[in-house]
Amino acid sequence: MTPVRIFAATQLFAALAVSPFARLRAQESQRDYLTTLEADRIRDAELPALRIKLFIEFAVDRLKKFHYELARPSSERMRSERLNSLLNAYTGCVDDAAELIDLGREQQSDIRAGIKEMQKRVKEFQPQLEKLAAEGQELALYK
Repeated sequence: MTPVRIFAATQLFAALAVSPFARLRAQESQRDYLTTLEADRIRDAELPALRIKLFIEFAVDRLKKFHYELARPSSERMRSERLNSLLNAYTGCVDDAAELIDLGREQQSDIRAGIKEMQKRVKEFQPQLEKLAAEGQELALYK
């Protein structure tokens, strides 16, 4: 695959993954969605490709937690806030990974490993997000 096609595929992934939740992202106040340990791991990663992989790993974690919270029977008051927080954190991780790809491309860094990880994960993310948008349980809580 040529670098232009890789970049185009990555941009398409970012647009598809983020577009259903762009409204949520706009409503979000500036929150820190990474734990201290995760932020340290990002800081310690020297290569942009490694940082991209970490952000994608964190996005996977947030999506798994979101599905767990959604499947868990609960009538707690804070449920909608937790669901929205997890989706916002997922979106933030994907956005940061996409920004690192853009930055790596501008600086002509070797980001192929990060792009490959993102392409691999898009096959997992996209069907899950489309299913949530179409028929998600309690859609009003996190839309």
